[in-house]
Amino acid sequence: MPLISVIGSGRVGTSTALQIAMRELGDIVLVDIIPGLPQGEALDLNHTCAILDLDVDVKGSNDYRDIAGSDIVVVTAGLTRKPDMTRLDLLLKNSEIIKDVSRHIREHAPKSKVIVVTNPLDVMTYVAYKTTGFESNRVMGFSGLLDIGRFRHLIHSRLGVSYKSIRSMVLGEHGDSMVLLPSHTYIGVEKLTSFMDEKTIAETVEATRKAGAEIIKLKGWSAHHAPGAGVSVMVSAIIKDMKAVIPTSALLDGHYGEKDVYAVVPCVLGANGVEKIIEIGLSDEELKKFKESIKVLKSAIEQVKLDKI
Repeated sequence: MPLISVIGSGRVGTSTALQIAMRELGDIVLVDIIPGLPQGEALDLNHTCAILDLDVDVKGSNDYRDIAGSDIVVVTAGLTRKPDMTRLDLLLKNSEIIKDVSRHIREHAPKSKVIVVTNPLDVMTYVAYKTTGFESNRVMGFSGLLDIGRFRHLIHSRLGVSYKSIRSMVLGEHGDSMVLLPSHTYIGVEKLTSFMDEKTIAETVEATRKAGAEIIKLKGWSAHHAPGAGVSVMVSAIIKDMKAVIPTSALLDGHYGEKDVYAVVPCVLGANGVEKIIEIGLSDEELKKFKESIKVLKSAIEQVKLDKI
């Protein structure tokens, strides 16, 4: 049975653990620094598994040694956004948390694949990559499925078509400079532009960009159900060696003309983690927006004190 560890037992961590259990992808270890929290969440999840006949064991721990032997480590630890904060506001504080977590992963789960969920996502994934010293294919970030899910929800709401018929892609930062791609969005086999005019598409893109902040405004805290679901899709692709094309924050090494930066791009996920980065055709305007997004990410990376790793 595969072992999947989730670092952080807050809303996102426990939602992730629940979704992984629902798919019966492996046994789960929940780790958190707060005494009793991961143990209590694990007990609740074990009762859930018993009710739903899910043959998964969940363990809660305050000791990183319990992640030993993990196939995948999901990192959700860190501070979350408040209504007046952007993801980049979290940069400095969360980078220190991710450095600490990554050192423990390097020590206790040196053969694992790492999926980072902590914001600002792409920069935190870069920090985890540098701190663990793992090969880049084994360190990746979750966010693309979340942004695409929000976009697809709005398209579904406005057109009334099945989610199963909507496919799309996103590039760049998980944040305000994300590059949604209506030109690569399809309803069945037809492009989105056959169903929506330019003005409606632009409004839908902007609503997608603001969706995370809207959730925080309404609930008082950030999304966790959708991130948990999305992470479980990535975990499934790796555990089952699906070779699935999923928008993932991955290290660019010449891809799209960029190097030494993590950004969301379409990736093939399988048993080895990020097995391939797919370079799709972009219009001049789309490429310009992508380059602008990369500048935002590189600027943020420069603010992180990686020399203290």
